[in-house]
Amino acid sequence: MSAAVVLTLLGCSGKGTAELVPAAPRNDLMAAMPVTRPASDFTWVENAIVRGSRDEKVIALMFTGGSWGDGTMDILDTLEERGILGSFYFTGEFLANPENQAALRRMIATGHTVGAHGHGHLLYAPWEDRSQTLVTQEDFTEDLLLNMAALEALGVSRERSIWWVAPYEWYNRQHVEWSLAIGMRLFNFSPGTVSHTDYTESDAPNFRTNDTIYRSIVDFEANQPDGLNGFVLFTHVGSSPKRLEKFHTRLPELLDHLLAKGYRFVLVEDLLEGAPLLPE
Repeated sequence: MSAAVVLTLLGCSGKGTAELVPAAPRNDLMAAMPVTRPASDFTWVENAIVRGSRDEKVIALMFTGGSWGDGTMDILDTLEERGILGSFYFTGEFLANPENQAALRRMIATGHTVGAHGHGHLLYAPWEDRSQTLVTQEDFTEDLLLNMAALEALGVSRERSIWWVAPYEWYNRQHVEWSLAIGMRLFNFSPGTVSHTDYTESDAPNFRTNDTIYRSIVDFEANQPDGLNGFVLFTHVGSSPKRLEKFHTRLPELLDHLLAKGYRFVLVEDLLEGAPLLPE
């Protein structure tokens, strides 16, 4: 790929073209994000960080959005009422949807992180074998740069959106390397709860009720030696109309429970600050 890539912003502006200059390469990224902590302070899966240090009662709230955003404003209200900032990651579809513009402006103005989740929400690897890849490096890079261009059009700087979340939260080591090659850092949510199943539809075999999701979080916190220390806690900003109960309605209760337990909430980039680019 050349130093400047010209791509049509279908799904961003719907018209015209924009020159996309890839983000800084790895050497510049290392200079901008100096390593101050050992890899052992973090938990890694497929060379991407999935949990921060367990030394402190600190949690980062991670939200993603694509086709659905019905809970976004309620989530922002909940966070604002408690003085909490969240980290939000969106597809090109979400960023282009006129119905989401007021929420996006509010996030940016109030200091929440707004980052990339893949422009076209591509599946990077087969579900049955994540070591394989379903996309070329060129397609991967062009799609991510389109996502970044849409963010920049909203006023989000590259410096504020280096950390990003793979589509479907599914990736492998090759995708981490491709990401680093253009100055981006892929991370993922912390395993252990079923918070990510808040998208499941009410009549689907994999459906998880709000109560099941809520209990998985509070029980994990209560039963694990390190609780939710350093956790990246993931939920979606919306779900299909076929999910009749929406988990964002339980977010106030959940946050109040965790605040009472002494947890502090930070942005993803603050939770992961000082981490090396790779675990080895």
